[in-house]
Amino acid sequence: MSEDSSRNRIVPVLVPMPAERPYSYAVPDGMVIGPGSIVRVPLGPREVAGIVWDTPTDRVDAKKLRPISEVFDCPPLAEADRRFVDWVAAYTLSPPGMVARMFLRAPAAFDPEPPLEGLVFAGGEPERATAARARVLELARDGMAWTRSGLAHAAGVSLTVVDGLKAQGLFETVKIPPPPVVAAPDPTYGAADLTPDQRDAAGTLRDKAGGGFSVTLLDGVTGSGKTEVYFEAIAAAVEAGRQVLVLVPEIALTAAFLDRFHDRFGAKPAEWHSDLSPRMRERVWRQVAEGRVRVVAGARSALFLPFNDLGLIVVDEEHDPAYKQEDRVYYSARDMAVVRGHIGGFPVVLASATPAVESRVNADQGRYERVMLPARFAEAAMPDLRAIDMRRSPPARGGFLSPVLLEQVEKTVARGEQALLFLNRRGYAPLTLCRVCGHRFQCPSCSSWLVEHRFRGQLVCHHCAHTEPRPEACPSCGALDHLVACGPGVERIAEEVVGRFPDARTIVLSSDMLGGVKRLRLELDAIAKGEADIVIGTQLVAKGHNFPNMTLVGVVDADLGLANGDPRAAERTFQLLSQVTGRAGRTGRKSLGLIQTYQPAHPVMQALVSGDAESFYEREIAERERAGLPPFGRLAAIIISAATRAEAESHGRALRRAAPAAADISVLGPTEAPLALVAGRHRFRLLIHGERRSDMQGFVRAMVAAAERPRGSVRVSVDIDPQSFL
Repeated sequence: MSEDSSRNRIVPVLVPMPAERPYSYAVPDGMVIGPGSIVRVPLGPREVAGIVWDTPTDRVDAKKLRPISEVFDCPPLAEADRRFVDWVAAYTLSPPGMVARMFLRAPAAFDPEPPLEGLVFAGGEPERATAARARVLELARDGMAWTRSGLAHAAGVSLTVVDGLKAQGLFETVKIPPPPVVAAPDPTYGAADLTPDQRDAAGTLRDKAGGGFSVTLLDGVTGSGKTEVYFEAIAAAVEAGRQVLVLVPEIALTAAFLDRFHDRFGAKPAEWHSDLSPRMRERVWRQVAEGRVRVVAGARSALFLPFNDLGLIVVDEEHDPAYKQEDRVYYSARDMAVVRGHIGGFPVVLASATPAVESRVNADQGRYERVMLPARFAEAAMPDLRAIDMRRSPPARGGFLSPVLLEQVEKTVARGEQALLFLNRRGYAPLTLCRVCGHRFQCPSCSSWLVEHRFRGQLVCHHCAHTEPRPEACPSCGALDHLVACGPGVERIAEEVVGRFPDARTIVLSSDMLGGVKRLRLELDAIAKGEADIVIGTQLVAKGHNFPNMTLVGVVDADLGLANGDPRAAERTFQLLSQVTGRAGRTGRKSLGLIQTYQPAHPVMQALVSGDAESFYEREIAERERAGLPPFGRLAAIIISAATRAEAESHGRALRRAAPAAADISVLGPTEAPLALVAGRHRFRLLIHGERRSDMQGFVRAMVAAAERPRGSVRVSVDIDPQSFL
């Protein structure tokens, strides 16, 4: 406890709620705390966990304040982490308490893990010698403490054998510390045989890992071995005794990454994602805070784990939109990883085969160092990419696959190789309507059509999760057998494939299939082992998987991502299709990528087919610069939602009127959002555009403060640097 807090006996505590500043609490006599201590405090009628903060407290008599109830026996939140909370809150215009809340995700972990009951050999001989008892005693005589089940398992005996020896007094009970959630990684365990290009890149990253803050963009084509290269940076950080965080966009689906990590370091990293059990989340959180976990691989929320000594962050697939959180605190985990590295004084590595335009510009302008891997590992050739002009080679009536693509699928399967058909649309069909009266099935709570999921027999809203059974008759006119599915989803493509290739082993991969993450991991493993002939999947198949026998990739609807007003549409389509086609030929076999498109002359399609990514980036960067769009300008979005359209629009207009005058910032809107109704709430948007050096946060803060406070059902959300324009 600092001298200042000892004298005042009043401290600020940041609580996990939308408060703009910490609250003041009295410190009971004898309680030892300091900045960063995690405490339990009364808040209204309940008690919550909070963090003792650095902000000066109000000049209030301590006797008038409510006292802190408890100090948890937990490592305090480091000073760099507290600065990170304040920085994220200021940048995203979020209440600091809501950012701190992300550090307090495992309340049961604030107290130490209870010790386990162990057994230690106390000496003596059993009343009757048996082979099973002999095996137990042989292990136990070294004097180590064993858990009851661990000793039985190691000796290959039942628990009753151990219990019998204990009952005879041959063992005494001791307390042993809880085991680690993962074994410690060994940097020397399985060093890879790197190519000259990989060695040069790895050397650069190793040098960075030994220094202070830096950002390195690891830019390599799909299959070039980026993972093995940044593993060397991880090894250097672990050798130096530091902790490492690896951010991945879909940790629940990347079992292959965990296996590759194990092959390199002899142990898996700790995982952190929403699919973990509550008990495992608590153990990982606690052991990260204590420094016992050395490496964490996690989704974006892992950025807010309380690391004891974080020394490196790797952001894999740094371009992926999944790094943007659009709920409560709107933040980009990639950008905030760079901030956390800057505050903590350690290096950050951004890895991608198709870097974000912002990252490329930062590298071009010298803010980041760019390390290139221009060729695939073992000199494997990139797939031969061709566009199928759907105007010249249309599918058969009622189908969605061009005869050109079907012919190549047939040849691929005949050779005993695998084909992947990619369509970034879940379900069977995006729209169901009645042929008789034209009735369309729409979500009752959202301005979106219900998607048919034929495997489940349901119509589903992909925005609010509303579901209803697919009826036999039209609910509007009552006509039977006249409901028609319009457009394809992956299930419908699977139906077409099974009809054409009935003997082929076909798998559909989609994030909403029954069985969840566990089933997806099993199916991904089966594909990698060659236990499927044709794979039909959504974007989750594009994320870093290695399918050795896959030599054909067909993109069913390459134009899908271009059909909206998103200024990043071309970039995202290029990135996604590059990643998808990169699944082919990763082990060196001759491979082919076919892209079905009605726009073969579009710059995205031309760049993909020619393999000229540099020309695409040059064109995209030039267009962004002309339009003053990020990273050459700044954007912020204000989303107003309410129970009625009139309330939302009225408050949007009030915000527009409250905008301060600024020569370098303009306000567009309010207009109805493209998704004007979500979960029963009407939505309007304001888009704010400024120059690169504009004080966007100050402008938005003044605008929101000058407008009337939201009333009734109105809610206002601010999104600095928006990624979604829906």
